[in-house]
Amino acid sequence: MTGGLTLPMFGLILFCVVAETAREVCFKQAASDNAILATLVKPLTWLGIAFWAIELLAWTAVLARVPLTIAFPLMALSYVGTVVAGAAVFKEKINLRHATGVFLITAGVACVGATGL
Repeated sequence: MTGGLTLPMFGLILFCVVAETAREVCFKQAASDNAILATLVKPLTWLGIAFWAIELLAWTAVLARVPLTIAFPLMALSYVGTVVAGAAVFKEKINLRHATGVFLITAGVACVGATGL
């Protein structure tokens, strides 16, 4: 680890958040069938695996340069992205308690991010 949170590393963390959200959307869409074997042959399953691999490489680069106590809490933004994607792509309902939780996660991430700057 070489230092704190720089703008390029913050951008790479955001890329990891987007890749993780995309992976979850792919897996959710592919998992619409009950049969596991049918799910394994779907292109969306393999696209999700590709997002997973790309995120692994990017995340490893982040961890080599950013303290874990800063980087990992910022990855909680993937919870926010996944909730938003669930509502937008799958028309899932978000109630007030759910929205409040997402807001609190975002506020916590903002606090951690500001600490790392």
